Amino acid sequence: MVGDRACDDAIVTGDEIQLNDPQTLYERWEGAQWNPFTVPLGLDQEQWSGLGETDRGLIYWVLSSLMVAEERITTKFSGLVGAHGSEEEASFLATQQVDEARHMQFYARFQNEVIADPATVAAHVDRSREQVSPAFEQIFDVELVQAHEHLIANPGDLAAKVQFVTLYHLILESTLGLTTFKFVTDYLKEHELLPGFVDGYSKIHHDETRHIGYGVWFLRESVRDSPEVAPAAVREMLRKLLPSVAESLSPSSEPGGPDIEALGVDGEQIREFALGGLTRRLEIIGVPLESVF
Repeated sequence: MVGDRACDDAIVTGDEIQLNDPQTLYERWEGAQWNPFTVPLGLDQEQWSGLGETDRGLIYWVLSSLMVAEERITTKFSGLVGAHGSEEEASFLATQQVDEARHMQFYARFQNEVIADPATVAAHVDRSREQVSPAFEQIFDVELVQAHEHLIANPGDLAAKVQFVTLYHLILESTLGLTTFKFVTDYLKEHELLPGFVDGYSKIHHDETRHIGYGVWFLRESVRDSPEVAPAAVREMLRKLLPSVAESLSPSSEPGGPDIEALGVDGEQIREFALGGLTRRLEIIGVPLESVF
């Protein structure tokens, strides 16, 4: 139930949802390799010159937002690898670092080969970097930094690891990442625009759902095995994050963001999708949303 599914490749048997463990996720990663340099971009190149200001603005916003977010998170993941609980978990977490590098290679290739205007892209990235919303700043520059530093200092602290995974996999990759993917790609598919970008972004999305599958697995196992520690850690992190998450999902909160009405959706639809996915994942983990506050 990712995207609007709750976790990657889950198996439902009766009322029980069986999540894939790190070894299974690693094996699936081995069979899901893709090359960012072979995604066809020819039609995208043809379409780009004819795109209107609104559609170009959407792509500029998506790419610059992804790049700025990547700047924040690429150096804030090694602590989780160092806190691995098994060799199988360490192996899978290493694949996530490889995935993120591949994703950036695809974004860079799209910019170079389709937009072919480094100065314009750089201007959008600089503006996004300088004009991040208070919500973005709180999530990426305060909470993520603090959670990662605490985990590095305390790799054996279960509560620290649970809080980091809650932030990284449950909020950044799931609630924010899946929501952006859905509404951007829905719009591009509906208007038959930039099929190469949609193809590459969809491959990235598939990788991200595997990462999310790990996060949901780890949190549910932790809640089951350490009920005196893990549920409280999940709730504490969500209490810190959810106000900023709600603000970041508000169309007016993102400086230089896309014209939401032009995408055919409104803020309520975005929040409903994001909240619905979060609610389902928390049910699987064993920490219902209504128990957070």
